[in-house]
Amino acid sequence: MLKINKKVEYALMALKFMADKDHEAEGTGLTSAREVCDAFNTPFDTTAKVMQLMNNQEILKSTKGIKGGYSLNKNLNEITYMELVRLIEGKEHVGRVCEGKQGTCELFGKCNIATPVEKLNRKLNLFLETLTLEDLLQGAEFNHAHQHKIERTNETQAEKTV
Repeated sequence: MLKINKKVEYALMALKFMADKDHEAEGTGLTSAREVCDAFNTPFDTTAKVMQLMNNQEILKSTKGIKGGYSLNKNLNEITYMELVRLIEGKEHVGRVCEGKQGTCELFGKCNIATPVEKLNRKLNLFLETLTLEDLLQGAEFNHAHQHKIERTNETQAEKTV
């Protein structure tokens, strides 16, 4: 159900690569777009554009010069998955139900599962709004505080719909 576009995939790949490299080198290494492309066989132009976009949004920090590259500028626990998706896709509303590339689904208005699917989508988006990139990419298990944060957000959302 969750669809991740290639640009978001490349961003996640680059961020994980850089975080792992920083962890091994104790935060001293720079990473070039070419290095990411070579490691994962991704297209250079798209990968470079995604990294530049993350640099422009201050997720990454660039260092110019022959030995230049990118480094993480933000901790991955400060960025949620949905923030990254919005930044990369350039859209405020991501993953709208009953809408595709050709517009609204031809079954809209007659479909008997539109409401349950919309409810599922809201719950999934709520989860992705609280899922940090550190949780996703570094394999951190959800702790009690994170679970409590999700529950509070669910309660707030439920109050708004009542």
